[in-house]
Amino acid sequence: MDTKPPLTGIRSMLAQPVAASFIAGGVAGAVSRTVVSPLERLKILFQIQSGGRTEYKLSIWKGLGKMWKEEGWRGFMAGNGTNCIRIVPYSAVQFGSYNVYKKFFESTPGANLNPIQRLACGGIAGITSVTFTYPLDIVRTRLSIQSASFSEIQRAKGEKLPGMWPTLKTMYTTEGGWLALYRGIIPTVAGVAPYVGLNFMVYEWARQWVTPEGQKNPSAVGKLAAGAIAGGVAQSITYPFDLLRRRFQINTMSGLGYKYKSMWDAVKTIMAQEGIKGMYKGIAPNLLKVAPSMASSWLSFEFTRDMVMALAKGEDVMA
Repeated sequence: MDTKPPLTGIRSMLAQPVAASFIAGGVAGAVSRTVVSPLERLKILFQIQSGGRTEYKLSIWKGLGKMWKEEGWRGFMAGNGTNCIRIVPYSAVQFGSYNVYKKFFESTPGANLNPIQRLACGGIAGITSVTFTYPLDIVRTRLSIQSASFSEIQRAKGEKLPGMWPTLKTMYTTEGGWLALYRGIIPTVAGVAPYVGLNFMVYEWARQWVTPEGQKNPSAVGKLAAGAIAGGVAQSITYPFDLLRRRFQINTMSGLGYKYKSMWDAVKTIMAQEGIKGMYKGIAPNLLKVAPSMASSWLSFEFTRDMVMALAKGEDVMA
């Protein structure tokens, strides 16, 4: 007769590193995006400005002040609900698939990966996660822009703006079906693969660097530092791809579209009209948010993963 408690199977599943990483990745994504939501939205508004669009040609603090004055707290959080809905499965798939793919690169079970293997494994994990959740990312961009005070956006005073599902439906029915929901996927994948790969590679290196000799894991401060270093390096190297992603996501948006024909056409147009600086618009608030975003992401990821595995094994979490 089987006398095992009914939750034994669930606990056994959660005790597996892949399952724990999947749950922890979702929590980490939601926490990190909420922490830096005002800076993330400001970055997007900076990114979509061309030479003739200067409503947000401001310093970071004046830009945040403009958002607060015109839209209040809702302006800081515009699009964050959709971003959290997107980032939970995005981060969960990213962290979970990284642990799955890592097994194919290990010479022996549990063996450490070298930097190149981490880069490749992280890149594949990034492509997997972005493909699963891209439609929500493009909607998040649209929601961040629709309430901004750009002269091209015409709306009546007090007009109720569409939410996530109406925006998805409108894009699908009026802009080309499924292709509309994946507009900008090419520069996104081109940037996400090296970004995620570099992020994992640098984090694993930095994590070893900040771990005290003789100990297996770094302190909470060490994890924060490793996350901040990893995010800063990865974001700085791949930033132009992020700008291209945002430009393509509004390429057919009424009044704001750039009408780029291809990624190469976008690069040539931006360089001709805006110079090299045009490829880095919004990088200041982006770098400012990298440290708290990546640090809180890695810290909450490791804390949640360890807690889930400890609970699954029946251990004292606070021990």
